[in-house]
Amino acid sequence: MATDKKNASAQELTDNLKKEEEEYVRQTGSLGERLKRVKTTRWVRFGIVALIYVLWTLWMGNPWLLLGLLLLGDIYLTQFIPWGAWKGMKKGWKRTLMSWVDAIVYALVLVYFLFLFVGQNYQIPSSSLEKSLLTGDFLWVNKVTYGPRVPQTPLHFPLAQNTLPFLNCKSYIETPQLSYHRLKGLRDVERMDIVVFNFPAGDTVALNLGSSEDYYSLCHRFGRNVVNSNKEKFGEIVYRPVDRRDNFVKRCLGLPGERLEIKDGIVYADGKAVPQPENVQYCYYVRSNGSNSFTESLFEELGISKEDQSRGYISNMEYVLPLTAEMKKTLEAKPWVTMVSRIEASPDESIITYPIGTDYGWTHANYGPVWIPKKGATLNLTLQNLPLYERCIKNYEGNTLEVKDGQILINGKPSTTYTFKMNYYWMQGDNRDNSLDSRYWGFVPEDHIVGTPSIILISFDKDHPLMSGGIRWNRIFKMPNPDKK
Repeated sequence: MATDKKNASAQELTDNLKKEEEEYVRQTGSLGERLKRVKTTRWVRFGIVALIYVLWTLWMGNPWLLLGLLLLGDIYLTQFIPWGAWKGMKKGWKRTLMSWVDAIVYALVLVYFLFLFVGQNYQIPSSSLEKSLLTGDFLWVNKVTYGPRVPQTPLHFPLAQNTLPFLNCKSYIETPQLSYHRLKGLRDVERMDIVVFNFPAGDTVALNLGSSEDYYSLCHRFGRNVVNSNKEKFGEIVYRPVDRRDNFVKRCLGLPGERLEIKDGIVYADGKAVPQPENVQYCYYVRSNGSNSFTESLFEELGISKEDQSRGYISNMEYVLPLTAEMKKTLEAKPWVTMVSRIEASPDESIITYPIGTDYGWTHANYGPVWIPKKGATLNLTLQNLPLYERCIKNYEGNTLEVKDGQILINGKPSTTYTFKMNYYWMQGDNRDNSLDSRYWGFVPEDHIVGTPSIILISFDKDHPLMSGGIRWNRIFKMPNPDKK
């Protein structure tokens, strides 16, 4: 027995010495000698990775990135840098730890590139697109359709948009900041597309409120000095780069260069009514003849969430509810319903339409007309229309802008016209009376666009327990935009 253990120990020692010798030989010698020792399998792996990398470089349109082939060649072939030195460690906790670190780093790099250039998951956080998309839908957002953006903030944690969970700190490093560049996609944004984009008014954020109310609306309500100084109420005021701003999802109803107007809730582009989605919702005043008419089973039948029930409650006999045409018919057929009437004014009178601080006499249901900026198009600027385009010129396209002695100064020079550098879009929710969208914070610049949802991965209903209706099985792997033919 003792002899067997002694022989086993000697064999293990011999094996370890042999491995160390092989590792030493592999990591020494000239370039030619190292290449001669490379196994065929590693050449095959390098060839596949190098091909993918070259295709990606061609897509990026930056030949300097081909220098990265030298790094890949060293990782897979020459190994002048001892990338896998930890594999020569003796078995133990250190080797186990390094193997986990190696696997995690590899996975993070893979996820980083996947999320940047292919697509990423996105959760619907609010009811602004109901009933087309539901709160709790998890979508796969395709970035290839419009072309992925080259990251403007390249140093960020790939699984967090702007805040690291638990640590509650920034998930990115602001420096360096790269200029906007979008790779070639399959097509441009089209009308009726559902689009995921970075919140344009989310460049400055009061952390205690997040995106529940944007910084500029807060400043209009309370005054800039109050918002900036009252950290207990509003929290720290931070600036976020374009690609680190919160993600929003809306439907594109207006395209660059079009003149858009909203009349009685109907959107018109260049004088033509934009088709309404099948499940578009408007708010209706609903009244019954009995206090026990509005039951849970009724709300379940209509598909009205507890959030909308709570928000629309007036009394046991009265509600203001977001309804599709089909839901409206269902209610009108109930014998106890005495009134179903469209709400013309905004349910929330405190909401002020864009541009904030300028009274054009517009409401959420009657808005415009406005011209949507188009790349290369020149606009005649006046003091009357300047508030509509000030954010585009100043915040999105990086110019200085001021009005002095009745003159508009752009970059210090008197200007009566401005030529736009980017395309802009008009985005609205399908839940028309309960959606904070372009009517309240303006145009969406092209550099804010992330992608378009291509499939619903899974859907959770927060009004039900997970195992009792909490998963909407009928929505899994469904197309998120059936209205887009």
